[in-house]
Parts: sequence; C-alpha cells; structure tokens
Amino acid sequence: MTLLSPARLLPRSYQPLFAHVEFRRLLPALAVSDLGDGMSMVAVAWLAVVIAPEGQAGFVVGAAVAAYTLPGAVGALVFGRWLRRLAPRRLLVVDSWLRAVMLGCVPVAWVAGVLHPVLYVALLAGSSVLHAWGGAGRYSLISQLLPPERRLAANALVSSSTSASIIAGPALAGLLVTFVAPAWLIGVDAVSFAVLAVQVGRSGAGGGVADAPVDAGRARDGLRLLRGQPELMGVLALTWLFNFLYGPVEVALPLHVTDDLSAGGGLLGLYWMLFGVGAVLGALAVGALRRLPLWPVTLGIVVGWGAMLLPFGLGVPVGVTLLCFALGGVIYGPFTALSFTLFQERTPAAWLTTVLAARGAALLTAAPVGTALGGPLTAAVGARGVLAGSGGVTVLLGVAACGVWLRGKRKR
Repeated sequence: MTLLSPARLLPRSYQPLFAHVEFRRLLPALAVSDLGDGMSMVAVAWLAVVIAPEGQAGFVVGAAVAAYTLPGAVGALVFGRWLRRLAPRRLLVVDSWLRAVMLGCVPVAWVAGVLHPVLYVALLAGSSVLHAWGGAGRYSLISQLLPPERRLAANALVSSSTSASIIAGPALAGLLVTFVAPAWLIGVDAVSFAVLAVQVGRSGAGGGVADAPVDAGRARDGLRLLRGQPELMGVLALTWLFNFLYGPVEVALPLHVTDDLSAGGGLLGLYWMLFGVGAVLGALAVGALRRLPLWPVTLGIVVGWGAMLLPFGLGVPVGVTLLCFALGGVIYGPFTALSFTLFQERTPAAWLTTVLAARGAALLTAAPVGTALGGPLTAAVGARGVLAGSGGVTVLLGVAACGVWLRGKRKR
C-alpha cells in the first residue's frame, strides 16, 4: 500500500503551490515575519507604557502604535521615484532589512538605558517607512512566481498567515512578556524580518523566474494608470471604506466588554481569538476553490461582515455575539486575498509593483482614521451603538457598491 504524502492531503488548488520550489521556500519565511509582527501587536504598546513618563502613557502608546504603521504612506510617495525601479524581490529584501535593523535597535537601546520615548517612536517610524513598498513587493513577487490560475490560492495562503499571526502572536507575546521585557519581543520581530530578508535574497540567486526591474518609463505612469482605471479605483475605494468602517470596531469592542458586559480581558481575547480562527479558515477555504466570480464574492463579504455586527446592538446574549464574531472572521478572512487578486488580474505586469504600493499607501490611513473616530463615537452613542452602526453602514456600503458594479457591468 502506498502512503499518501502530506501534499496529497491538501485541497487540489494548493497542491501545485507546494510543488513550486520558490513559493514553498518563501511561505515559511513570510509566516515567520507575520508571527513577529503579531507579537509586536502586544509588545509595541506594552513597551510604550513601560517607558512613558508618569501621566503620559496614553500619548506615548498612541504615538508608538501610529509610528509602527503610518509612515509607510509617506514612504510610498517620497521614495517612489527610486523604489519603483526595483524588482519586487529586491523591494521585499530592502524593506525587511530596514525593519530588522530599526527594530533591532530597540532592545539595544533598552539594554543601554537610552530608550527615550522620542527615540522609540523614531525607530518604529523608521522601521515602517517602506511598509507599503514591502507589501507591494510581496504580492508582486507572488504574481511573478505563479501563473494567473494559481494566484488566488497563493494570496489566500499568504493572507491566512497574517490572520494566523493575530491568533498566535499576541498569545505568545503575552506568555513571554512574563519572563522577558517587551523590548526583547520587538527584537524577536527584528530577527523574523532578517530571516525573511535572507530567505528571499537566497531564493533569487538560484534562477527560476526572471527578476527584472520594473520598466522605469512605464512605472512613472503607474499612479496615473490607477486613477485612469475605474475598476481598480473602485476596488481601492471599496477597500478603503471597508477598512475605515472596521476601525471603530477595534475601539468599541473592548469598551463593550468592560462597560456593557462588565467582563475582563479574557472575554476580549476570546472574541479576537475566534475572529482570527475564522479568518484563517475563511481565507484557506476561498483559496481552495478553483474559480470564483471575484467581484460578487468581494461585495458579498462586505455585506456579510456588516450583518455579523448588527446583533451587538440588539442586546443578545454573549454567546450569540461570540458566534457572530467567529462567523464574521470566516466572512472577513478572504477579503484581502480577493482584493489583491483583482489588482493582479487587472494591472499590467510592468505597473503592478507601483500600483500595489500606491494601494498600500492609501489603505494605511483607513483603519487608523476609523479608529481615531471610534473614541468620540463611542463616547457619544455607546459601544453597542458603534458596533451596530459600523455594521449597518458597512451593509449599506456593500449594497451601494453592488448597485454600482451591476450598472457598470450592464454598460460594458
């Protein structure tokens, strides 16, 4: 009797990916860096609290969390003149080494006793300044490595790795921080990006897919291409609004747990754990499907996620909202993979990196702006009102976008 190999046990859509040598080597390195980022979700804010002067913890935490993400939008615009000429593989390597070096300076400064909040925020900002270009390089590299019919499954695997890091990273950080200072966890994040940089650099040395630079002349027109493509602009606008409406949930959910339910951090952790598990399952499930009508499924995700938030405003039992949040994760999980697949299919190869960098820069502002508005909204209408209101507006967004898509389809 012949024993089945592990690859044979995978859904058929994923089996060719693990037979592809370069992608098979790339995926674990991406997963390691995602896990490091998941740990930093806890460590960045925790360390900010530790080093903040008395009475200024809120300000330092807010500055640190913003510095870990927002400078990427600036970097996408300021450095585009030079970075758009780099091949996707090199973009990913440059971004990974920058993050490794900058984040690695945090534990060094901690040991030296010079980790002032200003220096801390500056190091975090420096680590994230190429975030949009690194993300663009990641998905452009996948587009280079694989044929179009394999990209949805590949995008699903990569996005599910990010979702899994939301589950494992904070839990692992919470365990380790009882033994070591949070600065060392940020050091672990730095090591994870060094691993990614080395692996991506090594994989490029052995041949395979040509890693030629993006055509410089055509790349200058990348942003103009994005503005001139109604479908791509529609995907970008939908994604921005979707992420923006998700932002208040991150503020309202903790307050719902503490104020409305009079519960502790354990219940909040359970909400996010169930969401993360659902997101992983949803992303993997959509990647296992052979062919999907990308636009209808994407619009269905928007409506479905909004619908899962509506019960929070009805005063239903906690078990019901936990189930809704888990199902919401299943629905929400495939969105990133489908969004990137739409961009990969609709964008000429020579422009893909530049267009994805512009996409990343635009989207970096969405969730933080929504999160910033979540505080005043929660104070005005309460946590339940914000959760249900976010869900209701998200449903309306999906319905409106569906109407626009159907109208455009009839015209075409």
